[in-house]
Amino acid sequence: MLALQKIRAEIGVALAQASDPGAPAPHELLIKVAAAGICGTDLHLDHWAEGFRFIAPLLPVTLGHEFTGEVIAIGAEVSGFALGDRVVVQPALSCGVCIYCAAGRHHDCLNRIGLGMQVSGGFASHVFAPAKHCLHVPPEIDAELGALIEPLTTSAHAVALGEIGPGARVVVFGPGPIGQGAAIFARRAGAAEVAVIGHGDTARFATLRRLGFDTLIDLAEPDGAARLTRLAGAGFDVALEASGAPPVINTGLSCLRPYGTFVLAGMPEREASLDVMLIVRGRHRMIGCSRAPDSAWRTVIDALVQDPAAFRPMITHRLPLAEAVAGFQLAHSREASKVLLFP
Repeated sequence: MLALQKIRAEIGVALAQASDPGAPAPHELLIKVAAAGICGTDLHLDHWAEGFRFIAPLLPVTLGHEFTGEVIAIGAEVSGFALGDRVVVQPALSCGVCIYCAAGRHHDCLNRIGLGMQVSGGFASHVFAPAKHCLHVPPEIDAELGALIEPLTTSAHAVALGEIGPGARVVVFGPGPIGQGAAIFARRAGAAEVAVIGHGDTARFATLRRLGFDTLIDLAEPDGAARLTRLAGAGFDVALEASGAPPVINTGLSCLRPYGTFVLAGMPEREASLDVMLIVRGRHRMIGCSRAPDSAWRTVIDALVQDPAAFRPMITHRLPLAEAVAGFQLAHSREASKVLLFP
């Protein structure tokens, strides 16, 4: 079967012929992929960023962890699923035996394996996944929106970690899919103001306008930094970092009110320089956001059922899997928001 893979320990991804799937293991489901999204993690793997090179001994591997599909074969020990069920997969595969798994916190597993990174993922026509990491997708959520579930869990988790509630002033750094989702969930949480900050992100700002956001500041513009300072005023309650751009951290901290919260959801490709004095003097709280818990998955699925139109504009490009390399180029260029691939 055709698959998009990380083949060698160097820059680049490529289409290749992978082995056709056989029967699932006793604990697995075989899923026919319906739609899969290109994630920032996939782009880091394409760039062969330093923080992702640990997978080198495992190559080649089929990428893709944001996908939905249909169950077409069921392992002998699996219950709760039937042929034809539509599912989404939690791609952080847990060991089941560490202290966190024993406590029911599989998302915090000490020995996690990343589907689409350390084991083959969803940029192919078929993929295996442990049944314990598969969730049913309600009929109200079509395949395209189903492929948004996984990335949106990061957005929803970031908003929950920021304890955003009615009346909050929120600033989101990074107008890509994670930032777009964070803006939506902040609005759903009752935030009084949601500003989104980018840097030369004209196309993604257009997507945000279609999503209903108009407080947008481009720091690439000559007056961008001054506009952000004026907008911040006495300070935002919460800053959500979804760009992965190291300079944004100090910018965001300087925009917070005293005792404000800074949530880090972006994954940088290089180390950040942090002005610790901004945290100390501002009495700020900083928290990292990764590996969303089950509660975030329920929040996202419920939101997509309730208001699918609020999220669909995030999908800007739809391509066949055979054009996946072009899809990666689109995502790298930031001309796209969410790029979906279809086997």
